[in-house]
Amino acid sequence: MSLQIGFVGTGGFTKFHCNLLAKMDGVQIRAFCATSQEKADRLAAEWDGATGYDSIHKMLDATSLDAVYICVPPMAHGEVERALIERGIPFFVEKPVGLDLELPTSILQAVQEKKLITSVGYHFRYMDSTQRALAALEDRTIGMGLGYWMGGMPRVAWWRRQDGSGGQFVEQTTHIVDLMRYVMGEAVEVYAAYGSRLMHKIEEGVTTPDVGTVTIKLASGAVATISNTCMLPVGGPTGLHLYTDQGIMELTSGSLKEIGKTIVSEYKNQSNPYVRAHEAFLHAVRSGDSSGILSSYEDAVKTQAIAIAALQSAEQGVPVRLG
Repeated sequence: MSLQIGFVGTGGFTKFHCNLLAKMDGVQIRAFCATSQEKADRLAAEWDGATGYDSIHKMLDATSLDAVYICVPPMAHGEVERALIERGIPFFVEKPVGLDLELPTSILQAVQEKKLITSVGYHFRYMDSTQRALAALEDRTIGMGLGYWMGGMPRVAWWRRQDGSGGQFVEQTTHIVDLMRYVMGEAVEVYAAYGSRLMHKIEEGVTTPDVGTVTIKLASGAVATISNTCMLPVGGPTGLHLYTDQGIMELTSGSLKEIGKTIVSEYKNQSNPYVRAHEAFLHAVRSGDSSGILSSYEDAVKTQAIAIAALQSAEQGVPVRLG
C-alpha cells in the first residue's frame, strides 16, 4: 500500500520535497492545496493522479490522505494545522512553526491531546556531521558556541515584512538556533540587539531588521552567540562553531571540521539530511514508531520560544528569561 500524501503550499520548498518523495518507494503524491485554485491546479498537473484544491477543508473532504506536508510562510499557519489535527492526519511542517509563540503553543496542545505524529523540517539535525558531533561531545565540555547565518534578502515580498516572516532570526536563522539546542542543550535567557542598516533604504516594503546578534545563556552554564544579516550582496557563511576543552568543532551544512591541539580533520556529509527526515516521518506514519523523528512539533516550539524571546529582547532592550 502506497502512502497517500498531500501538500499545502506551492512554492519552491513544496516542489523540492515532492521531487525527493517521488524517488521513494510506496509514496504517492495525491493532492495540492494553494491560496488559489489556479496555483493548485498548475502544480497538480505536474504529478500523475494529483488534484488541486483552494482550501484545506475541500482537500481533506475529497481525498483520503495518510499524511500532509505543510510548506507555507510563517504568517499562514493555524487553520491548516487545526484541520489536520481535527481529522487525526499526521503532518510534516516546514520551519518556523509561526510568527509568534501563542499560536504554536495552542497547536501543540491539540497535537498532544490527539497524540498525533508530527515532524518539523529542521534538517540540520539529520546531517551526518551533526550526529558525529553529538557522539564526539559525549566526552567533551562545551564552553561556548558561535552561530551565524549571513546572506542576502530573499526575493519574496512576505519575507521582508515583519508581519510576514517574523524577521530573519525567526524565519531563517531558526535553523542555527535549533542546531544549537540540539548539540548544546536548552536555553534559559536571551539578550538581543537588532538593527536596520540598509535594506529598508534600497528595497521596497522592508520592515524587518537586516542585522542582529543574540546572546544566549544555556542551562548547562555554557553561552552562545548567534548573529545574522540579510544585507550581503551574495550568500555568506552559515553554521555553528563549538569551543570545547578539546578544541574547536565547526559545523556547517556540508561537514564537521575539528581543530584540535595537534590535528585538523574534516568529515563531509555523505547522506542527504532531507531524505533522512522524510524517511523517519514516513516510517512513523506507517508503523506508529516515531523514534526516528529528530524534531517533533513539541521540540520545534522550544526553538520557536528562543527566536520570539530574541525578538522581544531586541524590542525592549532587556534580557528575556525563558519559560
